[in-house]
Amino acid sequence: MDQRLIDWGSKAKQAANQLRKLDRASKDQALEAIASHLEANIDRILSENKKDLQAAREAGLSEFYIDRLILDEDRIKGMVGSVHQVVNFPDPVAKTDAEWINQNGLRISKRRVPLGVIGIIYESRPNVTVDATALALKSGNAVILRGGKEALHSNQVLVEVMKEALAQTSVSPEAVQFINDPSRELSAEFMQLNDYVDTLIPRGSAGLIQAVLRQATIPVIETGTGNCHLYIHQDADLAKAKAILLNGKTQRNSVCNALESLIIDQAVAQEALPELVTALALEGVEVRGDDSAQAIDERIVPASEEDYATEFLDKVISVQVAPSYDQAVALIQKYSTGHSDAIVTESYSVAQDFMNDIDSACVYVNASTRFSDGEVFGFGGEIGISTQKLHARGPMGIDALTSYKYTIQGNGQVRQ
Repeated sequence: MDQRLIDWGSKAKQAANQLRKLDRASKDQALEAIASHLEANIDRILSENKKDLQAAREAGLSEFYIDRLILDEDRIKGMVGSVHQVVNFPDPVAKTDAEWINQNGLRISKRRVPLGVIGIIYESRPNVTVDATALALKSGNAVILRGGKEALHSNQVLVEVMKEALAQTSVSPEAVQFINDPSRELSAEFMQLNDYVDTLIPRGSAGLIQAVLRQATIPVIETGTGNCHLYIHQDADLAKAKAILLNGKTQRNSVCNALESLIIDQAVAQEALPELVTALALEGVEVRGDDSAQAIDERIVPASEEDYATEFLDKVISVQVAPSYDQAVALIQKYSTGHSDAIVTESYSVAQDFMNDIDSACVYVNASTRFSDGEVFGFGGEIGISTQKLHARGPMGIDALTSYKYTIQGNGQVRQ
């Protein structure tokens, strides 16, 4: 094991032991200091971000990757706002979920506790560096951050600024560790740092997430890719459907909650699909479809089987025409990644059936999948969007970064 990893892990573990005993006021003071330092160092952060952007353009990275990398004054202030929002949340580890006295006179309490040391492996987005740190500290956890090489300068300066802020508080700066060597070899070793890291959370492409799932020996919370569907039912308000489609696909197509797949009822496809294709084309979106969709509009190019299962993260969308509600549901169940799926319908009974039939982390009726976001849900940012069913699911805020333990108080009882 690389000695650097052991050093980072050891420092984080010691800081986690301190953090879990701190009161809310101490943690909130640390977060306020982080917010202030970020705002005071905007120029410094932007200067480092420019280095990453220049390198990305020279490397020929696509625009959607570059969009994820960009920091500007508004985005930094958005990160500052998210930190302030986390400050206002109750302390998640100051809660007792349940308490009772059993037949032996033992007082049993189920209490929230931090996970300990959380490892984050992520790509591109520098805002994850701040969001993950704020949520981890508020919930009493230390964090080890491993960002991608494409955002190395941005992540490094953000960590430096936050550690400078923590040095002025009662929270140890060692609670935030940053792996400044983004090599794959070191990353693979990090995934097996079981003696120091309690939970690993990957955020990024399908390739990254699958690589972590294959290689990690640390327990992983899977934050899945987003092949998000919109199903336009035959009873849909087509004006609503058009607005939701355009928002979901074009408002920001490089994020995991953007729409990637459209399913439209055969009963309304002839009427609605040409107008929808025109609207998408005006936004530069390529539409790939099945035979039925192509027969309705010649601008739709043939889709492969792989297209229906792809998270494009680009100006591309697949479309399938469904002859019935049941067939539409079957298509979503076949191709969805379980992230966010939506229906547009004015039928109450169909809406209720859809919410029961689709087992994704977020299921929408007459609303855009772009709302799948921890900050929008009121969590003050998120550590990721989980598509698994164990421990946490959907946008993960501070509560998802805790577990629980039982404390049992007696007066000399022994079991017979």
